[in-house]
Amino acid sequence: MNKPTNHNVTMTDTQPTVTDRPAPVHVVGGGLAGSEAAWQIAQAGVPVILHEMRPTRMTDAHKTEGLAELVCSNSFRSDDAHANAVGLLHQEMRRLDSLIMRMGDANQVPAGGALAVDRDGFSQAVTAALEAHPLVTIERGEVAGLPPEEWDKVIVATGPLTSPALAEAILALTGETALAFFDAIAPIVHRDSIDMSKAWFQSRYDKAGPGGTGADYINCPLDKDQYEAFIDGLIAGDKTDFKEWEGNTPYFDGCLPIEVMAERGRETLRHGPMKPVGLTNPHNPEVKAHAIVQLRQDNALGTLYNMVGFQTKLKYGAQASLFRMIPGLEQAEFARLGGLHRNTYLNSPRLLDPTLRLKAQPRLRFAGQITGCEGYVESAAIGLLTGRFAAAERLGRPLRPMPSETALGALVNHITGGHIETIDEGPRSFQPMNVNFGLFPPLETAPKGEDGKRLRGPAKAAARKKALTDRARAALDAWLAEDAA
Repeated sequence: MNKPTNHNVTMTDTQPTVTDRPAPVHVVGGGLAGSEAAWQIAQAGVPVILHEMRPTRMTDAHKTEGLAELVCSNSFRSDDAHANAVGLLHQEMRRLDSLIMRMGDANQVPAGGALAVDRDGFSQAVTAALEAHPLVTIERGEVAGLPPEEWDKVIVATGPLTSPALAEAILALTGETALAFFDAIAPIVHRDSIDMSKAWFQSRYDKAGPGGTGADYINCPLDKDQYEAFIDGLIAGDKTDFKEWEGNTPYFDGCLPIEVMAERGRETLRHGPMKPVGLTNPHNPEVKAHAIVQLRQDNALGTLYNMVGFQTKLKYGAQASLFRMIPGLEQAEFARLGGLHRNTYLNSPRLLDPTLRLKAQPRLRFAGQITGCEGYVESAAIGLLTGRFAAAERLGRPLRPMPSETALGALVNHITGGHIETIDEGPRSFQPMNVNFGLFPPLETAPKGEDGKRLRGPAKAAARKKALTDRARAALDAWLAEDAA
């Protein structure tokens, strides 16, 4: 592989001698998360052995043997640290000496307000940096099954295309019902963008259930004409094609896309996720809705609500237009749109502790998409944290959690404990998520205008984002100052 010409690597000023070095940490998987974890461990002065099975064993999606190969888009998305959660995550990672962000910046290509990279130059730069680091050893070859017992500290960062042998071993160890399937993701809406003059809170038949109040769902009613127009749009909407390597993976039981259900009959959704029974609209109690869309709280903070049963493979533009036809969602802001793709990930809130160790076998940590995060930057961010956790543990230092007000802290809190458990959906109700402001703790007070009055509309949204990012930067400053003390 050709060496890059535009990477700049600064090693730590002093490295321990061979006799002083602690035992190595093993990292399985050389994608973005594994590469970032290895870098963080080595920069802390701990030897690391990075295991990458390519080119000995290739995947269906990768084309090269390079570390941190980008298999889909070449974009790291918005770089705006004042109005976008992923841009804030970029900024935080840069402050923590992220290799992925360093090489992304060094290999940037024009993309407006986004950070996009030359994918080949980026991968080559990451590979060269890790190859040049004196504390990093790269071993090519598959780790089949669980890592050997003598590896006492391991980070598994094998991504959504984890090899079958390792996936089966994790499955046997955790006892979870499934790891690889077509993951049907329902859209998630910011709670404060729902029009409650049309929607209302109520559980079906006012049933409280475990931990419930009898008013646990937001309900959006449709009359017959609205329902028929919705079904027409659903059937006609543009769908995303399966990738070639996804073609033989079955749907996950109970997670059929809504467009597939609609194609089986126009009344199917009215007898499924849009059934109107057991609900009364307090805005118009004399009129029975023809169909009802329910949204359920998705995070412990109560800032995000998911559209129950609305997993879909519609293209994003079609989704946004169609779902805003639903009364109460005309101005909906989506934290995530629906999707359907092959994925391999853990039920992390049940299986991982706050430092991303597997509860059933704490010598194993997990990083990247296998933990239930979505996106290049999010995967690398979780790699950064697991690398720091593993290095601190090896060196006998305290494992200091990131403040929940930061993008890093909000993301890891979602993965390890921010999810609402539901009895009816079973153990697979946890689903992957990009970083977004809905994962952050709410502001104690809502931002106000210069005249002291409450803001509304776009001004309110912009002020809220600025307040959240300002708070995050202050929290990270305090965390770094404490770390340096």
